Amino acid sequence: MIAVSGWTHDEFHEYVVARGPALLRAARQVTGNPDDAEDLLQAALVKTYLAWERIEDRAALDGYVRRTMVNINISWWRRRKLEEYPSEEIPEPVPAGAHGGLPERRGELPEQVERALERLPARMRAAIVLRYYEDMTEPEIAKVLGISVGTVKSTVSRGMAKLRGALALPEQRHLEPQS
Repeated sequence: MIAVSGWTHDEFHEYVVARGPALLRAARQVTGNPDDAEDLLQAALVKTYLAWERIEDRAALDGYVRRTMVNINISWWRRRKLEEYPSEEIPEPVPAGAHGGLPERRGELPEQVERALERLPARMRAAIVLRYYEDMTEPEIAKVLGISVGTVKSTVSRGMAKLRGALALPEQRHLEPQS
């Protein structure tokens, strides 16, 4: 909990109640998405609350919060992974039923993965679940399972090969850097 005086909290609360709707509209203009706008405004208000005692010109609060929203949005934008790549041509849609050996319906794949995992040996299944479901690092998995890091790597590799075979997925290819 952040220790602030009672008057600071009350003054900040009054500001948010009075200016919140206008700031939310500004956040929507910055993000273009109502849900992201709420997150952005919340993050900006947290930063403003933490700096409340240092802000001497209370008449410039809206400008401070708006500048904070822009800065936070830029930071979020920089961190966001590029999920869409521009291309010269629009790709053709994949016809229904042409999934390259994958289940016809998207909902079947998780069930097939679950069944394939159940058929793996216990240690192999545990290593894969810890690595890909629990997002643990190889040293963490080694510590939990009481095995070496090298054993974790080979166990996960062999287990993934078995899963690909059970699910008829193509082998993962690693591209070599071009010289």
